[in-house]
Formats: sequence, C-alpha cells, structure tokens
Amino acid sequence: MTARTVRSRTNLVSLLVAFSVSLAIVCGPSTAIFLEGSGAFGYAEAAGDAPSPLLGQGRPVDWWFTFKFNAASFPRCGAGNGEQRTCPFGGTVQAYAGGFGEQFVYASSKDPALQKGSGCAGGTSNDPVGATFGQVYEGGFYYVIWNDQFHGDPKLDCANGDGDCPKPWGHSKGLLAWNEAGEGLVLQVSTPSWPAAGSRSHPRPIGNTLGCIRPPSNILVSQHFFSLKLTKDDLVLVLKALQNASVATKPTNPQIVKNGGPADVQDLVARLGVKSNSDAYTKDTLSSGVMVLSKPSRLQVPPWQMVSAALGGVSLRVATWWNASKIYTTPASAKVSCWNPALGKRGRVEIATTGQWQGTELGLEGGPRAGANHAKIGVSLSGNRHYAIFGDMNQEGALSGNCSAAQNGRGGLFFVVDDQALFDSVTGLINGNTAPTKAPKH
Repeated sequence: MTARTVRSRTNLVSLLVAFSVSLAIVCGPSTAIFLEGSGAFGYAEAAGDAPSPLLGQGRPVDWWFTFKFNAASFPRCGAGNGEQRTCPFGGTVQAYAGGFGEQFVYASSKDPALQKGSGCAGGTSNDPVGATFGQVYEGGFYYVIWNDQFHGDPKLDCANGDGDCPKPWGHSKGLLAWNEAGEGLVLQVSTPSWPAAGSRSHPRPIGNTLGCIRPPSNILVSQHFFSLKLTKDDLVLVLKALQNASVATKPTNPQIVKNGGPADVQDLVARLGVKSNSDAYTKDTLSSGVMVLSKPSRLQVPPWQMVSAALGGVSLRVATWWNASKIYTTPASAKVSCWNPALGKRGRVEIATTGQWQGTELGLEGGPRAGANHAKIGVSLSGNRHYAIFGDMNQEGALSGNCSAAQNGRGGLFFVVDDQALFDSVTGLINGNTAPTKAPKH
C-alpha cells in the first residue's frame, strides 16, 4: 500500500466521521452510520439524547414488535446467493447445523400492521432489532442486560454447570438503556445468549450478533423481540417489575450493566440479580398506555392463566416454547388447583400449535428442530379490548400436583399492547391448529 493510498483512506474516514456528526446535528438523536465493510456501527449521541426504539437509521418510534421466523418456514435471510451476513456487534458468521432463519416481520406504533422486513434480523442498521441495539452498543448510554441463558458468558452467580440460571430465577431476557435523565427504552427478547454485552468497550468473546454467536444456535427456531420507549417514571416501574421477577443479571459486571443516571434508578439497578420474596404479581400502565405485568417465582401458578386473570379474566390464544411439562388448552371452567384465589377469575387459555404468514405454515410448538418456536406471544379472545401480549414465559408447568413445576416456579414479564391493527396482525400470525384439552393417549 502506498503512502498516497493511506492518506486517501484516512481522508475518507475523516469525511465519514464528519458526515455522521453533521447528520446527527441535523437529524437528531437516532442517527446511525453503518459501515457494512468494516462491521463498524457508529452512533452519534448528543448530550441529553435518550435511546429510542428504531425501525432503522433515523427512524424512531414509540414501540415496535418483531417476529423472527424459524429456519423451516423462511430460511436464512431471504436474499439467496446475494445474501451478505455481517457481525457488527462481535463474533464470526456461523454455519449452524440444521440451518438458520433470520427473516422477519415487524409492526410499530407508526404502522401497527405486520409487514415483511428485509435482510438479517439483528445484523444490520436497517432492521428494528439491529438498529435499536446498535445505538446502545455504540452509544454512551447506561444499560442493564438480563438473561437466564447466557450459556456461561458472562458467568452469573446463579449459573449451573451449563452456564444458565435455572428455577427459581426468572425465565426472562432483555435490555434496558437510558440517559442521564433516566429516559430510554426496554428491549424484550426471547433469544438465549443474546444480547450479552451492552457496549463495544466490553465485548463478548464468543460473539454478540445474531448469527455470529458460537453454538448452540439461537436462530434455528422462531423468536420474538419487543421494544418500547420509556420515560423516567416508566423506567422505575420496569426495574421494579424485573426485581419482582428475579431476573438473572450481575450489577457489578460492566459487560452487562452500566449503572448511572438518577439516584433512585441507580439504587434499583444495584438491587437486581437477587431472588425476590414476593408472591404477588405486579401490573402497571406505562406512559404509552402499554401495560407491564410481572410474575414472581413464588407465585406458583400457570403463567398464562395468571395473565388472563390480571387482564380481567379474558380468554387467550398463546404461542410459546410448548415442549415439555405441557399445559394443554384449558377451558375457563377447568379445575386449576395450582392457583391463588386472590387472582380472581381466569378465562380459556388456548395453545396455538401452528400459525401462518401469507400462506406459509409456521410451526408454533417448542423443540430443538428447524420448524419449532421459541417466541412467547398471545392475543385476547374475549372482551372488548384488543390485546397483543409479548411475554417471557412458556405455557409449561402444571394445573395441579407439583405446583412449582417448570414455568409455574419461575418469574417473568409480559407487555400488553391494546391496538386493533396490531391485534389483528398477531391474531392472523398465530391462527392455525390448536392443542387439545388433554394429552393424547398412546
């Protein structure tokens, strides 16, 4: 390489940096520059800016929902031989056994009907997952990441031999990010092992980009992601909900926690990663109108029956990782011994085993196979509300007998959005076959 070539490349980098700063000034806090060739994701953050849910570069919204398809229904990233996979947040592109799926559909507060996205979910600056996470990873924000399935990196005090945190720790995964004033976002994810580092300053050795993390794969089966804009008061409520659910994190590990901002926020963050003694769910309505529910591990009841009761006894149709300790479709009249009378009445909870997108069938049962599902989503089936629900928990456990079984004995969060167009889209997505009310005889 000649000296002239070096000077030319240096000048080009300088121009790009200057352009990104200028663009941030003109376009505001959500401006990102993504350099595909280098894998660098540059985020220009002005003083006082708050992180926000993004649909792509410079496209902030109040909330968005993304459903990533499994490898059987919509394989790879959908671009055929022209497909380019990158690892902007660390790691190396993986050739997972069994294939992978990173095609996705998304909806937002701007357009609440589901539509097909393009590219690899979580691996670009122009998909909701990648754009939203990228501003945090490359920005100077405060953050908390929690996940009961980090697979040992980072290693938490609650981890077992597999590097994961079992019952009674919360079966919950996600990211909070905020600015000095406590304004920011929550990103709920269903993916084990992602995200697992909140800043490029503290990278994760085994990878931190979907599709670039050492096996086991978290993109073989379907997954979901939900992001919501938060005020400072909202942030406090979500932090309290996380405490109630006993989420798995470690406030002293800078890879997953950068604490700061208002004093009460800092205090709540410092108290995460501890088992909760609560046996009562919490229910709060955030400034956006979105509700957040928190199930504690000591409230040993079927998770989605709890959601039904918390929403006034509405009936639900749900799609989760439905694989072991299965709770079958449960009529409202069914006897449920694993229950707390203080929860009140509950409705029917229907188990979706298949769904569809534009004529392609989607497998919605759990299991380690390409046609399976790990998202946890639901919709209301009764009442005059139009609830779309994005949760942490599977409909696995017990209606009677061992009430601490499986998910009964764990905690988690549920975000509830009342929006007609979103409800219609999610209802269509999980419309298909339904599990019976009893296990089949063999």
